[in-house]
Amino acid sequence: MTGGTLAWVLIAFGVYLAGMIAIGAMYMKGNNSSEDYFLGGRNLNGFVAALSAQASDMSGWLLMGLPGSIYALGTGQAWIAIGLFLGTVANWLFISGRLRKYTIRANNSLTLPEYFGNRFHDEKKVLLFVSSIVIVIFFLVYTASALASGGKLFNSMFGIDYHVALTFGAVVILLYTFMGGFMAVCTTDFIQGTLMLIALLVIPIIAYLSFGGNMGEVLASTGVDSTSFMNLMQEGGSPITAVSIISSLAWGLGYFGMPHILVRFMAIKNETELKKSKTVGIVWVFLSLLFACFIGVVGRAYLAPVVLGTEGQLSTENVFIEMIKKMFTVHYAMPFIAGLFLCAILAAIMSTADSQLLVTASAVAEDLYKGIFKKDADEKSVLSLSRLTVILVAVIAFVIAWNPDSSVMKLVSDAWAGFGAAFGPIVLLSLFWKRTNLQGAVAGIASGAIVVILWDYIPFMSGSTLGDVTGLYSLLPGFVISFILIVAVSLCTKAPSAEILQEFEDVAKDA
Repeated sequence: MTGGTLAWVLIAFGVYLAGMIAIGAMYMKGNNSSEDYFLGGRNLNGFVAALSAQASDMSGWLLMGLPGSIYALGTGQAWIAIGLFLGTVANWLFISGRLRKYTIRANNSLTLPEYFGNRFHDEKKVLLFVSSIVIVIFFLVYTASALASGGKLFNSMFGIDYHVALTFGAVVILLYTFMGGFMAVCTTDFIQGTLMLIALLVIPIIAYLSFGGNMGEVLASTGVDSTSFMNLMQEGGSPITAVSIISSLAWGLGYFGMPHILVRFMAIKNETELKKSKTVGIVWVFLSLLFACFIGVVGRAYLAPVVLGTEGQLSTENVFIEMIKKMFTVHYAMPFIAGLFLCAILAAIMSTADSQLLVTASAVAEDLYKGIFKKDADEKSVLSLSRLTVILVAVIAFVIAWNPDSSVMKLVSDAWAGFGAAFGPIVLLSLFWKRTNLQGAVAGIASGAIVVILWDYIPFMSGSTLGDVTGLYSLLPGFVISFILIVAVSLCTKAPSAEILQEFEDVAKDA
């Protein structure tokens, strides 16, 4: 980019970031209680809930990790997108309404751990403790992935040192989350989700039209076998394996256990707004995933003869950034527009990181501190600890993301597997199987988290992990084992009390 173009891009970034901080400041005065800070007083409208849920879901992975994988290996990588779409649809259709009703029936639960504790009448707070620890561990990794994406964005765009860029992005996200809480996060996520969708639609379409219908020929000229590259059953020029397809589709199971997505369902104002949210959320995710895949395909041709990921070139995860840079270097009259499109990547990053910070803060302040250690804590002290936790989590995630070679895709996949395996089965069974009991819930959450950690990090077989040896995504074995243990332990132990069963029937009757 020329100096003038770069200046306009910087101005666009500055305007965008200032707007996000202003939203945080605007909502700060309205946070008078923990319910305000963590759930916005359950007053979320349908459009904001839908776009906030999906924007916080996708993160920088949508505009960096997914297009980068397809750019490098072809459309066989789109199986992940297919799995995520199916998971999103199932989450909105089967989980959203029932979870919202059950959290209200279960003593107006504000957080997912609190819901588990109230749902199973856990007087000893075992569920509250275990689930809060799981949230803190895996959200540290997840938040680190978002901060790493931000560092790579600023490094690629402006040549700023990765560590300086990482610091800058973390500070901005921290500011508006610290100040505004849930409503600030949801409002900024709504804006960010809109910006993400516009950028996802516009950029690849402009790039595709520039080929005049000859994209296949351009791909071939770069040494890519376009037939293999465009084949869902091929991966990097070789036939895709059944294990790879199953692992990719298994990503969809993760939705049932994502605290930062589920909390949006809990906060929706009423049934009318919920129906609106379902439609908007499903349409948004379909278009976003489809065009994110399209970016990977079109980008391979559009950036030719440059091939990202080769020696001396940037990572394939920078494909969307490089497309915008090339597009608006040619069309130099629109550098400010280029800056806004690049802000879409920042939007994807920030919309996830802010939600993760807030949910982790709720786990520490609302669940651990008030729920277990100081039950008589007043609202002021809970709010103060929440904001302190936001700072501490951001700092630790910042340390995890310090390595500039860290893979956004790897960090996201690890955290996604952890949450999906630990919480997904118990969310499903707590809502739809009345025989589920406290002992089964504890066994399911603990086993799901442990299996993912063992599968991904412990070298059992000649220095290799089970994930390396089998090629199977850890979410699937973790989810299956957790589900089986919940059922088995629940059946082998005492049935839930009549009061718990009546609460279940009350929710089921209204569903």
